[in-house]
Amino acid sequence: MGHPYCPCPEPRARKYKCGLPQPCPEEHLAFRMVSGAANVIGPKICLEDKMLMSSVKDNVGRGLNIALVNGVSGELIEARAFDMWAGDVNDLLKFIRPLHEGTLVFVASYDDPATKMNEETRKLFSDLGSKNVKDLAFRDSWVFVGAKGVQNKSPFEQHVKNSRHTNKYEGWPEALEMEGCIPRRSTAS
Repeated sequence: MGHPYCPCPEPRARKYKCGLPQPCPEEHLAFRMVSGAANVIGPKICLEDKMLMSSVKDNVGRGLNIALVNGVSGELIEARAFDMWAGDVNDLLKFIRPLHEGTLVFVASYDDPATKMNEETRKLFSDLGSKNVKDLAFRDSWVFVGAKGVQNKSPFEQHVKNSRHTNKYEGWPEALEMEGCIPRRSTAS
């Protein structure tokens, strides 16, 4: 018979939505996102335990992977990848220009986020709350959550420069991971 005070196995740490270490407060959306690693492992965007974009869903690609989400309901509006190396930047502009107030914009880079970026693209992302987009360059890693109609810079952004001296992979910086809780918008205006 086992001793009643036996050292039982540690209970497994409970995982919350999108694998977060703790639950988000009421009226917040849980998210976790990972940029692509080099040009090998695709990015992932998870919101409220639903994978919005991933290699498994087969909806990611080289460049910028963008999921548009209703900031009130947390429902996915649309997810698309934009090739920023060989693609047409106008496709991206048409996608982000007409956003409605309160739309959340999740962005994860894969391979190269910046070659085709122009002034207007950088300004649009800046208006969504990005502070790093102005410095984004060839093969940088970038993850960002912004919103249409924000007054200030987003707290949800990470950027690593592509630099021969600090790159984790040959030719590319490390992949970035970011997670957190985004307050829901009370109503879309």
